[in-house]
Amino acid sequence: MLLIPCPWCGPREEGEFAPGGEGHIRRPEPQAASDQDWAEYLYYRTNPKGLHFERWVHAAGCRRWFNVARDTVTHEIRAVYKMSENRPEGL
Repeated sequence: MLLIPCPWCGPREEGEFAPGGEGHIRRPEPQAASDQDWAEYLYYRTNPKGLHFERWVHAAGCRRWFNVARDTVTHEIRAVYKMSENRPEGL
């Protein structure tokens, strides 16, 4: 089981959290988006082997969303940061 460090509550067991998919996805402007733009926004995601940026919510705790930089091979969490913060440099 992963030990995920919530930015507000500290380290907690993985069961308290729910994944929210790939992080840093920009929603297209509704008036300017084509059907292809919407399809890519809704359905297409990267599936990297290695470092991946994800969104998580502390569902059984503070109920806040945050970003996690996690290695998909080793499950090592390299960084945790609030939604309002930029990606950590050097990752």
